[in-house]
Amino acid sequence: MIEWQWLAFDDIPRLDWYQVLLQRQQVFILEQTCLYPDIDGCDPLCHHLMAWREIAGVRTLVAYLRCVPPGVKYAEMSLGRVLTTQAGRGSGIGHTLLAKAIPLAEALHPGHGFRIGAQAHLEKFYGGYGFRKVTEPYDEDGILHIDMVR
Repeated sequence: MIEWQWLAFDDIPRLDWYQVLLQRQQVFILEQTCLYPDIDGCDPLCHHLMAWREIAGVRTLVAYLRCVPPGVKYAEMSLGRVLTTQAGRGSGIGHTLLAKAIPLAEALHPGHGFRIGAQAHLEKFYGGYGFRKVTEPYDEDGILHIDMVR
């Protein structure tokens, strides 16, 4: 059973936020060997979608993303820091995460489209949710990315 949280930054319990930062570090910095400024000043402005599952009696983060409001990163709203943790991989939780996030974000920012900076190898994944590529691949922190809109 998955417990979903869709919370503004100020409403995230501090131990939950610690787990989010720990997993963002684990996935983006350590696993992907990517040195970049994860703490970028956007988090306090965002809503955050977190998926938790109990594993061996421990409440464990299995997926996460943040919704960046329009005008902060792009003119459109954006979904970013999208991740599935080691504990959640292979379960399909990444698809469920995106399927839940899109209507939540649209309700939060009605009338705004999306723009994302996606890792290029995930073009098909995001394309399945109506995103389309609008740039050629570019290097961001050593990983090929593309901009996609919806």
